[in-house]
Amino acid sequence: MRVLITGARGFVGSYLAQALHRVCGDVTVIATATTAGAHPPLGSVAALDVTDATAVKAAIGRYEPTHVINLAGLAAPAAAAANPQAAWQVHVHGALNLAEAILASAPDCWLLNVSSGLVYGESAKPGLALDETALLAPVDEYAVTKASADLALGALVRRGLRCIRFRPFNHTGAGQTGAFVIPAFAMQIARIEAGLEKPVIQVGNLDAERDFLDVRDVVDAYALAVLRTEGLKQPGLILNVASGVPRRIGDVLQQLLDQSRIKIAIEQDPKRLRPSDLPRIIGDAGRAQQALGWKPGRSFDDTLSTVLDDCREKIRNQA
Repeated sequence: MRVLITGARGFVGSYLAQALHRVCGDVTVIATATTAGAHPPLGSVAALDVTDATAVKAAIGRYEPTHVINLAGLAAPAAAAANPQAAWQVHVHGALNLAEAILASAPDCWLLNVSSGLVYGESAKPGLALDETALLAPVDEYAVTKASADLALGALVRRGLRCIRFRPFNHTGAGQTGAFVIPAFAMQIARIEAGLEKPVIQVGNLDAERDFLDVRDVVDAYALAVLRTEGLKQPGLILNVASGVPRRIGDVLQQLLDQSRIKIAIEQDPKRLRPSDLPRIIGDAGRAQQALGWKPGRSFDDTLSTVLDDCREKIRNQA
């Protein structure tokens, strides 16, 4: 197997390469990103801009992958809101460039496209666990571009595209940026422990509930799909990657504070007290368990500990 990863320099990329070697055994991993260069967990990274259709077609012809895992994207909803044009270019046109190149040059290749559980949007309002039949009803630029790519790739399945569309829910781990809630909390705790801030965390609405996963569990799902693609009978398969467990943000913060080395107070900031439009978002990953034999295996406490220790290490390295 030859697996080409796009967007490999992002948070998930290095974890995915490790999972592919662990789960699939004898596999060649080709890591690509917008800029080339050395990347310690990945080795070398080749240049590939997924928005450049000519470059994408050349890469598919040169590497002859059996699988392409598309991680290329803007990492967070805030980034997509700040640059909507880039979100459309990367999420939609980038995915279509990959699909068209595969159809033209490597029709036996599988495209594993990584979307997001946020594509369900308004469908989450009843608070029930969402399976893959839930209506796509995105509420922001990030989710609508992810949903658009998902639908466009589904249409290309009719032209022969072999595609699996993943919809992962919130995931975290060491190396994730502070644009996400868990590392944002963890970094504040690490800075407080180091004496860089007062022992107080200011927060907004803590009542929203989300479905959190360890990134290592998420990439295991992608790797299992690579291993078992030939046994999957649906070339346009859609798979949620989710824990099915709703976790209140305030409770997640308290679990992190329980791991802190000093006592830290929580103060609500009235300026941050905005009610969530989607109070609860959780997924049903029963289809992934049936199709891949996948289910999350890491404890949430271990995940939080890993993130907090990573933030502490970053603070030590800055000293």
